[in-house]
Amino acid sequence: MSDAAQPTAAEVRAAAEAVKTALDRHLAAVERRSGEDDPAVYEAFNELAAAAEAYDELLYDRYDEVTPFEIPGTEDTLPPYAGPEEPNAISVLIRRDYSVAEPQRLLAQAERVEAAEYGDGADTEASGTVHGALGVLFGEFEPDEIASRHKEFGLEEGDATLWVTAADDPADPGEWLEAPFEQVDPQRVVCRFDVSAVFDDEIDDGIDDVTGDGDLEDELDLDGDEDLEPLDADR
Repeated sequence: MSDAAQPTAAEVRAAAEAVKTALDRHLAAVERRSGEDDPAVYEAFNELAAAAEAYDELLYDRYDEVTPFEIPGTEDTLPPYAGPEEPNAISVLIRRDYSVAEPQRLLAQAERVEAAEYGDGADTEASGTVHGALGVLFGEFEPDEIASRHKEFGLEEGDATLWVTAADDPADPGEWLEAPFEQVDPQRVVCRFDVSAVFDDEIDDGIDDVTGDGDLEDELDLDGDEDLEPLDADR
């Protein structure tokens, strides 16, 4: 990082003061808590975590130093479930990340789809760019099929997550289409499943700790597609 891009000493100091303020607010919320699942404590906890993370980053960028704080991940911060005991409706939110590893393969697949659908009248401009090819393929294939055949389309899998959230009543038609992923209440998450290469790394580390080598990899299924980590909403 260049000197010009580094945070100033004043910015680091301000971040440290923000951590102190967040600590005071968190303690005050804990002292005033109205029950085990007080949302004010949960909010203060998240604010403290964010302030500590910001300070840690600025401290490292400016002075190449770190703090002893460990910022909890999503698994540790998912609040207790507070939705209806018998939901009348659920929403399933899915995110899958991909990188375009082979653009030419992606373009070729999109061209084949257009040729099969339109013949000589295919609009080659639609499949002639990466963003156009993505539109063609995702318009032709279901997301689950793309997930299972992503290598054929020149894509490389990244992280993925699936959230199941509870609702009192089904949404009205068109109600959330303009902003489908906004206003998700973490306390209504019934369960979630995450897929990430991070889980592969954790498994590999554990194997090395026990055996000192990777011999057990042949006996374990370490395919990233199978590393589903359920995060219970009561955690």
